[in-house]
Amino acid sequence: MRTRILRRAGLLVVAAGAVASLAACSTATGNAPETADAGAQASTDVAGGRVAISYEGGILVLDADTLETVADLESEEFTRLNPAGDDRHVMVTMSEGFQVLDTAAGAADEPVLTDLVFEADTPGHVVRHAGKTILYADGTSDTTVFETDALAAADGELPETETIEGVEAHHGVSVVLEDGTFLTTVGDADGRNGIIVTDAAGQTIAQSDQCPGVHGEGTAADEAVVFGCENGALLYHHGEIVKLDAPDQPYGRMGNAYVSETSPLVVGDYKSDPDAEGYLLGAVTVIDTEAHTLDVVDLPDGVEYTFRDVARGPEDLAYILASDGSIHVFDPETREITESFPVVAPWEGPAEWQDPHPAIVIDGDIAYVTEPAANAVHAVDLTSGEIISSAELDVAPVEIAVAAG
Repeated sequence: MRTRILRRAGLLVVAAGAVASLAACSTATGNAPETADAGAQASTDVAGGRVAISYEGGILVLDADTLETVADLESEEFTRLNPAGDDRHVMVTMSEGFQVLDTAAGAADEPVLTDLVFEADTPGHVVRHAGKTILYADGTSDTTVFETDALAAADGELPETETIEGVEAHHGVSVVLEDGTFLTTVGDADGRNGIIVTDAAGQTIAQSDQCPGVHGEGTAADEAVVFGCENGALLYHHGEIVKLDAPDQPYGRMGNAYVSETSPLVVGDYKSDPDAEGYLLGAVTVIDTEAHTLDVVDLPDGVEYTFRDVARGPEDLAYILASDGSIHVFDPETREITESFPVVAPWEGPAEWQDPHPAIVIDGDIAYVTEPAANAVHAVDLTSGEIISSAELDVAPVEIAVAAG
């Protein structure tokens, strides 16, 4: 394990008050392969894609095609799921750190919640970019980085990692670009207010303290990186940080970025009333990373969502699973909803963000949608809007992640 220390010279940390943490998750890409040789013995059959679903005290692993349960694994009471990025493993946030779930996607093995743990004090965000997986520990602000493909090749052991030591513990996130440029949030126990960017040698390239409540990240085309703020967003592109102000001031919060690495347009969530009750949101942001603009788009009446309900999919469109029960197709170029199709029954927002409520993740042309009120999960063909498979579960699903195999 290699360790380097991040020095944040001259960047002031402004106490902005504690902010509720909502981590955004990106989905794995690509379509699941077909199951190998149907006539082979079960022990040598190669699985296709898998879907992992957390519930209170456990994790289900489903076949991505049939949605049949292939494993039911015990876990801690509340866990979060993030794809590791290798189309097989999922990072499970546990009390000791990021525990590795082997879904056995694309393999002849059985799914297992392994004993492998990337130790972290209060594990938080997981980021996948440029062939690396980046793990952030809120309790120390340390960042752990490893080559994504090395996880599958480690054969029962953790891969070699690099630890970039933080300075002040806070709920944060880090990103590593292709050339080793390192971006990370800055804050302390009382609040968060910006980012710092260093090169591969640890020298500061850029920094900003103009992002109160900094939260979430997303890397768009040409490695343009966006971080959400309580009054807009920060954009890092070509060695410079640009502050993008929200139209509502002093509070216009973007907290999660939904990106495609083939599109310069970033879709983000948006909240303009800091005193609003509940977690349902009725507007989105669209950030043009080339034009350096931030627009807010109000959604039609009844189209409300939470942080779990937006994902990027085919043709770089955004797919919003709204409280009216439909998936709404949002075109970030035209800023319009172009199509809608019903999937689940209408639902109400959660009392707490951790509570089970519908979620959407996308793999290729297929969206996987949870319906906690019915203890169900559905697979939806986004090219037609048709529900191609559904499954009833014995538990209420909370979080969902796909391993494409």
